[in-house]
Amino acid sequence: MAEREPADLRLRARLRALYHGASPTAVRFRYAVILIDLIIIAFFIAAPLMHHHGVTFYLLDYGVATFLAADLVARAIAHGDIKSWLKKPITWIDLFVLATLMFPAWLFNFGFLRVVRLWTLVHSEFFWRTVARRYDDTRIEDITRAASSLLTFVFVVTGFVYSSFAGRHEGIAGYVDALYFTVTSLTTTGYGDVTLPGVWGKLLSMAVMIGGVSLFIGLIQSILRPHKVTFPCPDCGLRKHDPDAVHCKACGRLLCIPDDGAP
Repeated sequence: MAEREPADLRLRARLRALYHGASPTAVRFRYAVILIDLIIIAFFIAAPLMHHHGVTFYLLDYGVATFLAADLVARAIAHGDIKSWLKKPITWIDLFVLATLMFPAWLFNFGFLRVVRLWTLVHSEFFWRTVARRYDDTRIEDITRAASSLLTFVFVVTGFVYSSFAGRHEGIAGYVDALYFTVTSLTTTGYGDVTLPGVWGKLLSMAVMIGGVSLFIGLIQSILRPHKVTFPCPDCGLRKHDPDAVHCKACGRLLCIPDDGAP
């Protein structure tokens, strides 16, 4: 046991340096992980079209599962406190995605939820520390997060419509039809050429309209609203302030917001 502890500590220190460090090696490692993540997300989006490829699809599926499992184990070790790591909602989302990959024959109908991986990636500090350090806590981050939420919503709904109605309803003949329905419902265009049958179809259509419009408005607001900086007020905790704010708008506390553009 005494011989194993140093090895365990070295492994944890090594993984922590790779996932959280600032060395060139760590940055390159995180870039590689994010690139693979983006490829995996593309696979998730295309999965409904590839399901009928048989052995090729399952080989890709289990290959993605192997990478995701290794990444989750490495992140857990690097985090150190497993209980704290398991309390994060993003962790449970990734674990569910892994379950759909490991048991595709039983959980394929829930495969549309794999695209949520796009949301977890863009909303993770891992992503912003690596790819967009200079845009962390800026308007660019707000816009990117809002856009990723909208895209995730579109592809999750599209996957759900495809898996639930394709082949069972003449209006949804393929994945493009499901995507077309989602976009026309989200934008409330409502051409009427592709609709979902029954009460559940109508309820889903209304949910897509309400949820999609809300996310789209959120994206527009993040683009148009005045830029705010993140600087928690020591007294009331208000996090967002105008870049040139002298006093907190909530409690009047005198603030000293650093000017990143100052020489």
